[in-house]
Amino acid sequence: MTAPSASAPDVPTITLDALLVRYRVLLLDAYGVLVTSTGILPGAAELIDRLNREGREFSIVTNDASRLPETYARRFRGIGLEISAEQVITSGSLLERHFREQGLRGKCCAYMGPEDTGTYVERAGGRLVAPDEEFEVLVLGDEQGPPLLETMDLLVSGVFRRVDRGQPVHLVLPNPDRLYPKGGDAFGVGIGSVARMVEAALEQRYPEREDLRFTRLGKPCAPIFEAAVERHGGRRRMAEMVMVGDQLATDIRGARDFGLDSVLVTGGAAGSGGAAGAVRPTWRLH
Repeated sequence: MTAPSASAPDVPTITLDALLVRYRVLLLDAYGVLVTSTGILPGAAELIDRLNREGREFSIVTNDASRLPETYARRFRGIGLEISAEQVITSGSLLERHFREQGLRGKCCAYMGPEDTGTYVERAGGRLVAPDEEFEVLVLGDEQGPPLLETMDLLVSGVFRRVDRGQPVHLVLPNPDRLYPKGGDAFGVGIGSVARMVEAALEQRYPEREDLRFTRLGKPCAPIFEAAVERHGGRRRMAEMVMVGDQLATDIRGARDFGLDSVLVTGGAAGSGGAAGAVRPTWRLH
């Protein structure tokens, strides 16, 4: 974990020792808190070692829908972080509950993303079909995978066909991230931006259909925080939990809106601060 950001000077600071005294459960973002796209961040291994040694409760809470929890666990172990698949909560893993609650099990599903995204859809009960086949559910999991523009054209055309025939179509976006830091001053366009493009196309073609929008599951939306809180005993224990993240617009805003305390660490927060507006964390890590 990295040092505190220079932003939000009015936010009180807290040390790691004080944090662990105050809270029994840590909800940790992955990118920008423990790892980057190129490796582990300074202090991350020591933090996870301490949490495991002291028997602390923690979960990794990530918007990623391109890797399964077991894929994450293998990667973590490979860089020296002892984190099990059971300790990873991804936005992709929320599909199972969403499909169950929305009656989507057994329906034909097209998706955008790598193989693990497809596995998430299958585990949720969806029947995978190719982008150029008929589908009832569209899941945008990640911008990586098949060629983006060609795949988008096929998927948007498929949605248009169903709407034109008066048939329902369910749009799901596990990861709402529109932008993500790649290290230094480099950024990447996230799948959330792709979803906004699809919604813009739908709005132009069907201006009266306000229902043709993606259901968003990951941070800053409530479903991922609900899953994390349930993992650690439910809402009765929320006062014992804290979200540790580097993004004001997702980690901090989502925790605040859900009623959780939050800790801001250095990372992409400076880059997301403008978009996050007046979002204020509970603490800055000192």
